[in-house]
Amino acid sequence: MKYTLFLYIFFSFSICCIAQSNKKPVTWDVTYTATSANEGEIIYTATIDNNWHIYSQRPTDVGPIPTSFSVTPNSQIELIGKTQEGQPHEEYVSAFDAKVFVFTDKAVFKQKIKRQNKEALTLHTSLEYMTCNDKQCLPPIILEFDLVIPPSSK
Repeated sequence: MKYTLFLYIFFSFSICCIAQSNKKPVTWDVTYTATSANEGEIIYTATIDNNWHIYSQRPTDVGPIPTSFSVTPNSQIELIGKTQEGQPHEEYVSAFDAKVFVFTDKAVFKQKIKRQNKEALTLHTSLEYMTCNDKQCLPPIILEFDLVIPPSSK
C-alpha cells in the first residue's frame, strides 16, 4: 500500500512538472525591416497569452528578470543605440510585492543596425525574458535566433 501511494505521488508530481515545463504563454517572432540602403531594424515581437505578462527592459531591484537582448558581434553590422521598447504599463505584481513595468498581450522591441555592405548576412541574436501571471512565475528563458537579412535592394 505504501509503495502504491509513493508511486501515485511520484507520477502525479512528474505529470505536474512536465505540464508546467510545457507552458509557453509567450511566443516570439524576430524579423528584419530595412529603413534605408544601409540601415534597418531587428524587430522582436512577443505575443503574450491572456493573464500573463513579461517585464520591461527597465532594471529593477525587486526581483523580476528584465527582458534583455543581444546580437553576436559581426563585422558586417553596427548596432545603433540600445534596443528600444514599446510602452509598458506599470502594474502591482504581488509575487514581488512591488510595482513594475510589464507588457501584456503584445510587446515590440526594436534594435537599429547599420550595414557595412549590401550583401545578405545572417545574424545570431538572443533574448532573455521572464513571464508571470497572478499565480506563478515561470523560470527565465533564453531564446536564440539566426536571422537572415536579405541583400539590400535600395
